[in-house]
Amino acid sequence: MTGRDLLEVAVAQYPIGQPATMAEWREKAASWVARGAATGARLLVFPEYGAIEAAATFGAGIASDLQATLAAVAGIADEMNAFYAGLAASHGVHILGPSGPVRRADGAFVNAARLVTPAGRAGVQEKLIMTPFERDWGIAPGRVLRVFETALGRIGVAICYDSEFPLLVRAMTEAGANLVLIPSCTERISGYHRVRAAACARALESQIATAVSPTVGEAPWSPAVDRNAGAAGIYVPPEAGLSLTGVLAEGRLDEPGWVAAEIDFTALGGLRTGGEMRNATDWDLQPGAKPLAGEVEVVSLVS
Repeated sequence: MTGRDLLEVAVAQYPIGQPATMAEWREKAASWVARGAATGARLLVFPEYGAIEAAATFGAGIASDLQATLAAVAGIADEMNAFYAGLAASHGVHILGPSGPVRRADGAFVNAARLVTPAGRAGVQEKLIMTPFERDWGIAPGRVLRVFETALGRIGVAICYDSEFPLLVRAMTEAGANLVLIPSCTERISGYHRVRAAACARALESQIATAVSPTVGEAPWSPAVDRNAGAAGIYVPPEAGLSLTGVLAEGRLDEPGWVAAEIDFTALGGLRTGGEMRNATDWDLQPGAKPLAGEVEVVSLVS
């Protein structure tokens, strides 16, 4: 390691399937985690709304009905989360599981992603800003912005559209996050490029790393995730000695598989005082800039 802080991260270009049973779903999830862990990554990232594919296990009557899908998948969220926690333990990796609907105590559905550690600790980040289609679905916005203290460092999660709002991610970085995970689900190429542009911009602004995991492929049986376009990527600021393009790794559009890269957090951290540019530090020079870290809840996932 030569005294450097290095982390191998793998992001999934995850194809929405149509599992007939939960046993089939578990087999797929286990296979994907095994292949992700085989890259050597210590952190695996799955996409937004990847959990929706489990609606297929309830049959066409539920899978073809949006509200029934949300209720059915929310009903097995704990079971799915527990399965990913078991996979994290058996492979010795941290996993951001695929997000999906969770029913709040007030009855509303939220879009939640769960980060689990090999030791069984877990933290949840809900999506905070709803897209137009999520408003049509009746998905409610989350209420709390969090950063997770882990054995791998402080990690933030900005679910898809949330990544397109600079102050959300800036607040995470001011609270200590040097890596922000961006699970996404976009049906058009234009949506993919919006998320990609946001991931690159957030990495540049705060001199951090961002990691995007999308859903890919078609699932005509589902009104929620019927079309999916995207490519996974791991991004940093474009700087000599780190990456001249800002791209550490990027997948081919709509091609299922894992994309992995090693992030050098020692080099990344050095940019703030010794880089070509000092975006993270100079953020405070903007008119009206104010501290944002106090808006973030820091959750420890360290045993």
